[in-house]
Amino acid sequence: MPLDSNVDPATIAERWLSHFNAALGAADPAAIAACFCPDSHWRDVLAFDWTLATTSGVDAITAKMGALNENAQARDFAIDPDRLAPRIIERAGIEVVEAFVRFDTQVGPCTGLVRIRTDDASSERCAAWTLMTALAEINGHEQATVQEGREEPAFLRDFHGPNWAEKRDAARAYKDHDPTVLVVGGGHAGITAAAWLGELGVDALVIDWEKRIGDNWRLRYHGLKLHNQPPSNNMPFLPFPKTWQKYTPKDKIANWLEFYVEAMDINFWTETGLESATYDTTHKCWTANVRLADGNMRIMHPHHIIVATGVSATPNIPDIPSLENFGGTVLHTSQFTDGAEWKDKDVTILGVGTSAHDVAQDLEGHGARVTMVQRSASVVVNVEPSAQMYDGVFFEEGPSIEDKDLISISIPLDVVKQVHKHLTDQVRIIDKPILDGLAAKGFKLHFGENGTGWNLLFRTRGGGYYFNIGGSELIVEGRVGLTQWDDMEGFTQNGYAMKDGSQRNADLVVLATGYKGFEHAVETMFGATVLERVGQIWGFDENQELANMWMATPQPGLWFTAGAFSQCRMFSKYLALQIKARELGLV
Repeated sequence: MPLDSNVDPATIAERWLSHFNAALGAADPAAIAACFCPDSHWRDVLAFDWTLATTSGVDAITAKMGALNENAQARDFAIDPDRLAPRIIERAGIEVVEAFVRFDTQVGPCTGLVRIRTDDASSERCAAWTLMTALAEINGHEQATVQEGREEPAFLRDFHGPNWAEKRDAARAYKDHDPTVLVVGGGHAGITAAAWLGELGVDALVIDWEKRIGDNWRLRYHGLKLHNQPPSNNMPFLPFPKTWQKYTPKDKIANWLEFYVEAMDINFWTETGLESATYDTTHKCWTANVRLADGNMRIMHPHHIIVATGVSATPNIPDIPSLENFGGTVLHTSQFTDGAEWKDKDVTILGVGTSAHDVAQDLEGHGARVTMVQRSASVVVNVEPSAQMYDGVFFEEGPSIEDKDLISISIPLDVVKQVHKHLTDQVRIIDKPILDGLAAKGFKLHFGENGTGWNLLFRTRGGGYYFNIGGSELIVEGRVGLTQWDDMEGFTQNGYAMKDGSQRNADLVVLATGYKGFEHAVETMFGATVLERVGQIWGFDENQELANMWMATPQPGLWFTAGAFSQCRMFSKYLALQIKARELGLV
């Protein structure tokens, strides 16, 4: 039942915190259990244990929390006065009291968020539905302490010593030492990790094969833009200015990444890549063979390597039967740049994901005759308003971006699925006209795992959806053709044959066949043994977290970061904290 509007949510939160502090302090399993609902969830992010894990169910939470707190010694849970005040809000259709909290452990100050359910606001019994606990800082190594330690004195006698620019050049050169952390990949994932490592005083070098910082965006196809908005895409420490446009073009992203690296004093080597690396268990460091821009090899011995090559790094070019018969041009979407040269030409695109639609729209706009070939059912969501609804936390008025990130982190997987199922049901109603139009053209639609939409597809498959920015209308209007893969017989010299005996012409075949995951990069750089040791990368693991992302992996010294701008912004801090802790000998 809804809470009485006269009930103060802070009073309910304080009541719960009082019971929880007493239960945790007494190490009383029954009292701890009484603080949680039967279907509750606890997501811990480094506060009780040095990893990311979600635990579901009151019995499992009670057992795990009691065991871990023997070392963590979490205490003094209280409402955080520096964050949004406790409030009554609906999450996944359930009305709760949502309160930011702060507390301490043996390692350092922590933050968290609790959602409390109660059937009777006047009752002494109130139980948490979700609890998130996260390490904020490490005692003695707080951000302010680290920043103060690197400040130069205000009064200098020697104006002839090296100035800031000379010191930065020397730091970037690594002539007399190796970085503590080598970050492989210079996109937004790699540089946000490096930014947080620098903030915590950990020496990091980012390397990337491209000639210029940001080229991993700059060199992509002509019309590319982000399909979500700045509130979701801000980067740590340096948010976009208020004048920023809604949907950022690729070149603007690229230029921002270049600016960000300079502004955040991130050490970055372009035209440089990791060719191979082996781990020395005795000295707890890597022997990394790094190919430099001049072609020479530099051997480095970093303690840690972060792979930030992305969920979508290496083009996936599958063995497509009979494609070798085709006499025209074949390009993967990663090689496609501009549709202008294909005016009045016949183009076939294999795939119906986001890149496929964007390329089709570009080609059609330049006068090409385009047909898309659908190999499997896909999710289609209008970019406005529907796609933005899944980022609703970031558009909410009131909370700061830091608070919004904590709200997002605090929603466990099971609740995320409930929220996204509810959103997808709404989106299907809002987008019904275009979905009906696509279905009438024979486009095969689906709506995500158990109807949860596009977002969880990204976290499991890295694709399988399209944010409609006009490509769907081109199909509905017949300006872009649609063919089903199952209706094709095979490729020919001049195009392809259909099973009904008809022939289709093609001058260009674009392979919108996606990208290989992290596994390809790991095997290439570290070998099959390390890949087998690490296991699953990306997709959800048994702890309801993205497997081996932003956390210690079974291979010592090897870490991964990837995902959307928002994911990298939120989790790069916790990745950096874990590495800092290991450098301090805390783990």
